[in-house]
Amino acid sequence: MTTSQGGGSSRRSLSSTSYSLQTKKKTAENEVGGLGDSVSRKSFSTVRSIGLTGERTVKRLRLSKALTVPDTTTVYEACRRMAARRVDALLLTDSNALLCGILTDKDIATRVIARELNIQETPVSKVMTRNPVFVLSDTLSVEALQKMVQGKFRHLPVVENGEVIALLDIAKCLYDAIARLERAAEKGNTFVETLRERMFRPSLSTIIPENSKIITVSPSDTVVEAAKKMLEFRMSSAVVTVDDKPRGILTSKDILMRVIAQDLPPESTLVEKVMTPNPECASVDTPIVDALHTMHDGKFLHLPVVDRDGVVVAVFDVLNITHAAIATAGNTAEVNNEATNSMMQKFWDSAMALAPDDDEETRSDTSLKMASEGGVETGRTLPSSNLPAAFAFKIQDRNGRMHRFTCDTQSMTDLIAAILQRIGDDIDRNKLPQILYEDEDHDKVVLASDSDLVAAVEHARSAGWKGLRLHLDYRRVSGSSSTDYAQADAWASAYKSVAAGAALVAGLGVFAFLRRSSN
Repeated sequence: MTTSQGGGSSRRSLSSTSYSLQTKKKTAENEVGGLGDSVSRKSFSTVRSIGLTGERTVKRLRLSKALTVPDTTTVYEACRRMAARRVDALLLTDSNALLCGILTDKDIATRVIARELNIQETPVSKVMTRNPVFVLSDTLSVEALQKMVQGKFRHLPVVENGEVIALLDIAKCLYDAIARLERAAEKGNTFVETLRERMFRPSLSTIIPENSKIITVSPSDTVVEAAKKMLEFRMSSAVVTVDDKPRGILTSKDILMRVIAQDLPPESTLVEKVMTPNPECASVDTPIVDALHTMHDGKFLHLPVVDRDGVVVAVFDVLNITHAAIATAGNTAEVNNEATNSMMQKFWDSAMALAPDDDEETRSDTSLKMASEGGVETGRTLPSSNLPAAFAFKIQDRNGRMHRFTCDTQSMTDLIAAILQRIGDDIDRNKLPQILYEDEDHDKVVLASDSDLVAAVEHARSAGWKGLRLHLDYRRVSGSSSTDYAQADAWASAYKSVAAGAALVAGLGVFAFLRRSSN
């Protein structure tokens, strides 16, 4: 891998890697070429015959609750809400409450951080993607999914009666589709097995393009320098290398969750402080389906690919690996673009036609109910009426002792009061900390409001967690932002609540003492 120097000696520029794949491609052609005409000539009716009993609309897919804010919201506030909800896309509405834009973590990295805009003052309307593509709730699922793969975008708003009711994430739908195909193939469905073998059984080497390009950065580069490279080459990840070997990966989601949400200055924060160290990598010989399973199981969207010497030759995300696999499947069978598009159609149709597992169907129904009844998140989250109000938390004091407790999940004041009752002596009232919770990636996310707390608990419940681990962050002086003001009010109310409780206990104690004395 050759790396050109640009700017200063400490900065690495884009690495252009040439990787010869002719041998691998010929091997793949020999492996799947024999399937050739038998699949490409199968008609659409063949797909229908494997179990499609009715047209599946997007309502039957895994829908996510859409987070929506006005387009006048600042980038900082938008990022804070995205981090609190653990989402990487945000929908924007105009003064008439109509959908007018979408903002993703990639937009934040390349349009805000890379251009060094002031996130406290810049409105999202300046950096959002305007007039995003959307689908109606009765659109065929196949049509929506093909639109996303061909357009190479992950998120698709779903609209019903003129209002946004949900957001479709291609990654979740893809994993569901592949899981269905694998179950059908295991049950002996020969057409589905052929389709799966054609698309996802070849190795990653068959879909790595010639002159594959990878953004590489040094651990000592700043986040702004990494974001500028993402902007220049229109990518959402950078591999952190030492001696041409991967030591970490920095993605646009990391910049959102670990830099902006944690109020770190991107111009001085080093990549090594916020990157994911020692990322899981695939080899060029890894089957495509195994790579997708690795990404799904690890809950990450980018996967570096290394050659036999351990040098990174490509980085795949969920969307481009799917697009490349379907296109390559058509190329290896020497079919034209129309046939390749037909193959993509067959892939989605076949997956949607297969009967889902019971738990998957239940999950789909639940997501639809949540989207249609719960509406769109607008900065305020309504608690689910069928869920218990209390949840378990734990927090460590300065002596290393862990305190576990259960408290109400609707009020930050109640949560802070519970914390004060356990580790109040550790807290300096003149320098109040921010309260953070630890997510599945071990990132620490700010809890700034009641809605943040509700969202965090709902996320924990949906992930099957038994509780949330809390942390106190003293790095910032309270009162410096709207987030701090919101927490300061909750802290003040909590101190009053604890004081009132202490007074009540003291009063009861005196009453009991006097009563014993009189007896």
